[in-house]
Amino acid sequence: MAAPRLLRTCLLAALPAVLVASAAIRPAQAEPPDVTAAAVTFSDSFDGPAGVAVDSSKWQIETGDNVNNHERQYYTSGNKNAALDGQGHLVITARRENPVNYQCWYGTCQYTSARLNTAGKFTAQYGHVEARLKVPRGQGMWPAFWMLGTPVNWPDSGEIDIMENVGFEPSTVHGTLHGPGYSGSGGIGAAYSLPNGQAFADAFHTFAVDWAPDSITWSVDGNVYQRRTPADLGGRTWVFNKPFFLILNLAVGGYWPGDPDGSTVFPQQLVVDHVSVTTGDSAAGVAIRGLAGKCVDVAGANPAGGTPVQLYDCNGSAAQQWTVGADGTLRALGKCLDVTGNGTADGSTVQLWECTGGPNQRWAVSAARDIVNPQADKCLDVTGNNPANSTRLQIWTCTGGGNQKWTVG
Repeated sequence: MAAPRLLRTCLLAALPAVLVASAAIRPAQAEPPDVTAAAVTFSDSFDGPAGVAVDSSKWQIETGDNVNNHERQYYTSGNKNAALDGQGHLVITARRENPVNYQCWYGTCQYTSARLNTAGKFTAQYGHVEARLKVPRGQGMWPAFWMLGTPVNWPDSGEIDIMENVGFEPSTVHGTLHGPGYSGSGGIGAAYSLPNGQAFADAFHTFAVDWAPDSITWSVDGNVYQRRTPADLGGRTWVFNKPFFLILNLAVGGYWPGDPDGSTVFPQQLVVDHVSVTTGDSAAGVAIRGLAGKCVDVAGANPAGGTPVQLYDCNGSAAQQWTVGADGTLRALGKCLDVTGNGTADGSTVQLWECTGGPNQRWAVSAARDIVNPQADKCLDVTGNNPANSTRLQIWTCTGGGNQKWTVG
């Protein structure tokens, strides 16, 4: 998908000066297993009294209009159009109004709304980035959850659109990359649609990216629908291996969604249940130690899909540095621990593979030190109870044996 829109960042002049200067996809579980040891680096669940503004230690509120996309709203300050509801949600409200004679690029503004970002307060570089949202509905509505690279020099600094929805496509959302030579209508992305004509405005949905060096994977409710790497850019520059900050906004009108019409009902609301960033594929991770004190290891430190995962002397190399994601994945070298062939039988081997969101890449780390694949209901196991280097790992019915006990970290 190439989202037909232009730069949305004219308001960034108000930001701190320091910021302005593939494998086949397998079906995914809707609800990932509970996994311990994921490190939360940013989280907001919007708890607080009804009517108060967002936490200013986490978010800043942008104000003004946006001529670049010909959006129609004026973004207001404080809690005028972005406030907690007292039930654990942030509500961003778009209204057809102009209470204090706001002026926009086209004259007297017709609408108000809100746009928030974490610039100067939080940036992420890699990890699992997600928000649980219920989008508005109606012609001209344009909610988005996205990120901008720092320092901002769009499009060269990069943009990652985790979720965009336009009101004339109630069942569809878009995920897109923008960078030098592939911005605006030339952005690189894909769309995800709900089945059977369901509308995203009817319920909350979780929109996420799993972001690693040289790869970004998009999902909706745990269902992966695209993965992008430098190979997708046709020789153009990949600008996504650096810090980005988060943005939430609800635009009204613009080149892509078109303007509201007589069918559009106001007010409309983007309701945000939570936003979180947890560590994923960063340069650092932790060792997973098991039988004979040896480590879970990617054979030959080879990042290619299909590389065997084995037992080996612990050596601190990148092939033994694993991150435990909030989505239930175990990751090393930018890829996921995967049960080969989506197998569930005893003896199914494990390997390194592109992260797909499939159930054969979900793992639950228990207090009893088992690492369980819930789909198979089997444990990560050292084949034949053999402590020798290069012994292949597999899944097997959980026995409580020492060859199935692991220490993460």
